[in-house]
Amino acid sequence: MSAPAPSSGEHLPVRTAAVWAALDALAGGGTPLRVLDVGGGSGVFAVPLARLGHQVTVVDPSADALATLGRRATTAGVGDRVRGLQGDGDLLHELPLAEGGSDGGSDGGYDLALCHAVLEVVDDPVTTLGEITRALRPGGQVSVATANRAGAVLARALSGHPKEALALLEDRDPAPSRARPARRRFTPEDLLALLRNAGLEPAEWRGVAVVADLLDANSGADPEAVRRLELALAGTSPYRDVATGLHVLATRP
Repeated sequence: MSAPAPSSGEHLPVRTAAVWAALDALAGGGTPLRVLDVGGGSGVFAVPLARLGHQVTVVDPSADALATLGRRATTAGVGDRVRGLQGDGDLLHELPLAEGGSDGGSDGGYDLALCHAVLEVVDDPVTTLGEITRALRPGGQVSVATANRAGAVLARALSGHPKEALALLEDRDPAPSRARPARRRFTPEDLLALLRNAGLEPAEWRGVAVVADLLDANSGADPEAVRRLELALAGTSPYRDVATGLHVLATRP
């Protein structure tokens, strides 16, 4: 697929191959898009998208992450196409998203929004998805990636923690004594229902990191072969069902 080649130290992880493949039809066509990356942090997706010619606004609560984003964008030569705003996804209406008038905004002007590894930790996924939906233009799309409950169960079991795996299977906190709340994990049905309730029309879901996270870092596996395998398994059950993550593209009617 046509994700940008790594440069300036940038690395596109094999585990994200399925996400990039899904985004390719939108972001790889040569037409500049207005992109909103909610929770985009240091720019793992924002900078490669900017290198493809898109204007990207990143919203993240971490000032440190946004500082890293700025340095990464400048190093990659796309500092003029990446803008960082400190804030939360459930309060997008309070942010100057339309500043400059050319890269989307609160009037529903974005062509594409990213919501990756965000719904697991926000106070209310419904509110966050509602805010993102309103920031899209009619016909705009949102890329949502979340943790998969089945994948989390398998990972805990394989790492020697069967009690935690059982708790996740039963949708319980695997470590209830810790101070911070557990991250949410979603089933495909959960995620699709959330998207529909937010007024979005989801496409078919895909698995993210079906095998990449199961491989030992020192396995010596050819990264390109793993990438091809990930793409083959991402839309195929039963393999996608136990992936680390879930990915869906959804459209604002």
